[in-house]
Amino acid sequence: MNRTPTYYEFFAGGGMARAGLGDGWRCLFANDFDKKKAESYRANWGGEELFVGDVRAVTTDQLPGRADLVWASFPCQDLSLAGAGAGLKGERSGSFWPFWKLMTGLRTEGRAPATIVLENVCGALTSHGGQDFVSICEALAKGGYRFGALIIDAALFVPQSRPRLFIVAVDAALARQCADAGLVDASPDDLFHTRALRAAQERLPAHVQDNWLWWRLSPPAARDGTFSQIVEAEPAGVVWHTSTETQALLDMMSDVNLEKIAQAKRAGGKMAGTLYRRTRWHDGAKVQRAEARFDGLAGCLRTPAGGSSRQFIVVVEKGRVRTRLMSARETARAMGLRDDYILPTSYNEAYHLTGDGVVAPAVRHIAAALLEPVVEADAARDSGRRERAA
Repeated sequence: MNRTPTYYEFFAGGGMARAGLGDGWRCLFANDFDKKKAESYRANWGGEELFVGDVRAVTTDQLPGRADLVWASFPCQDLSLAGAGAGLKGERSGSFWPFWKLMTGLRTEGRAPATIVLENVCGALTSHGGQDFVSICEALAKGGYRFGALIIDAALFVPQSRPRLFIVAVDAALARQCADAGLVDASPDDLFHTRALRAAQERLPAHVQDNWLWWRLSPPAARDGTFSQIVEAEPAGVVWHTSTETQALLDMMSDVNLEKIAQAKRAGGKMAGTLYRRTRWHDGAKVQRAEARFDGLAGCLRTPAGGSSRQFIVVVEKGRVRTRLMSARETARAMGLRDDYILPTSYNEAYHLTGDGVVAPAVRHIAAALLEPVVEADAARDSGRRERAA
């Protein structure tokens, strides 16, 4: 690439999209309303471009130049299956609309970004019977963009099961160049275009479907490593449970999960897995269950709204079972962050930061396979336009 592409990062959190894009991209502007997350952003990236405040307070005057990319991992709480179901009308996820007002403002000023990526939970496909996804796609189409979506599971890159929705939109004038560059397929693939995504696409009105693109995303190389390789030998900020505390977790297990523990004991050696406490229905009543997994993956990290959302580590060695909370550094590793990434000193703040972020290696893969080729196509279009004008 002949020049360094530029971007704005909205709902930036601790800058995990920035970590994924890497040094080959230049951040022009970043925004988040959370002061604690902003501290982490500044600790890791300097933060000269960072504006801390509600997206509703941002104006186009604060957005320098014309960015090649806008990345927006807008809040998921109202779209998540675990949320209250308010959707895009909710206080948190509804912040998409003031963000989008900024994008339409840039279009009016002749500074519309070539590419926009929206990242969220997969529940955004079905929230409010699928109407929230329709509303987002309608906004993109009306705003002058062609677009498609991908479901990417972080497990392709890191030892964490974390499927997420990535909507990738390009300026409509670039769609032909994207097709010529081999970035668009005639039909969906089986890896990144899941059944749920195809169903959501089919629910779109015809005039919105006319703007849809089936992005061609090459699969990444096989993931190297399992969950046990990110487990710290001497974790900071967490302690191993007492035998009584561990037994209390075992007592909360169903027969199926107790058998997983038994299999780990029979396997010999040392096995590390993860454990969640979940509320399940049993005999017509809600009961709290402890559920373990030893498949080499952590469960999906979540922001710690309560003790049940925190993930535990369970280690089985020589017939002994030990448990503890997952450490802050382990959560960062599960998000694909390097060990030199500076985390908050508070455990809860660190867990909230990582559990609310985007997996950096997934961003890197999208950038290399899609976004950077789009930047090159946009540059070629500008070059051809200048040559014709001359």
